[in-house]
Amino acid sequence: MKELAYIDSNVFLYPVLYSNEADLRVKKAGEILKNIANGELLAFTSVLTWDEVVWVVRKTMGTSEAQSQGQKLLGFLNLQFIKIDENILSQAQGLINKYTLKPRDAIHIASAVNQKIALIISDDQDFDGIKEIKRTPLT
Repeated sequence: MKELAYIDSNVFLYPVLYSNEADLRVKKAGEILKNIANGELLAFTSVLTWDEVVWVVRKTMGTSEAQSQGQKLLGFLNLQFIKIDENILSQAQGLINKYTLKPRDAIHIASAVNQKIALIISDDQDFDGIKEIKRTPLT
């Protein structure tokens, strides 16, 4: 059975922002992305990830690169986007109340939980200690 995982935005950002392949995070992120594209990993992410990736790339690399990376993310093979609706926002609010999370982190977790995904691949330590999901870091 293939592994099911929620993919945080930093997995998509590291290979774009950092060209140092000696960096273990970049290497691991690249491997994860290949596994998704090859269909070896059942991968989900929120539509919020598109916003985060485009915003960060725009701030650091400019509008043209942000447009390119946004388009690439939308066309990423075997990646499924989770829509945010009132139910997910309600779950996110409950997570904020329970864990004092940042709103975007709560939306990511609620999106995963809503799809019955128990694993998030992320370098964001803010996901540690959340009993609804287990974080696998890139390093």
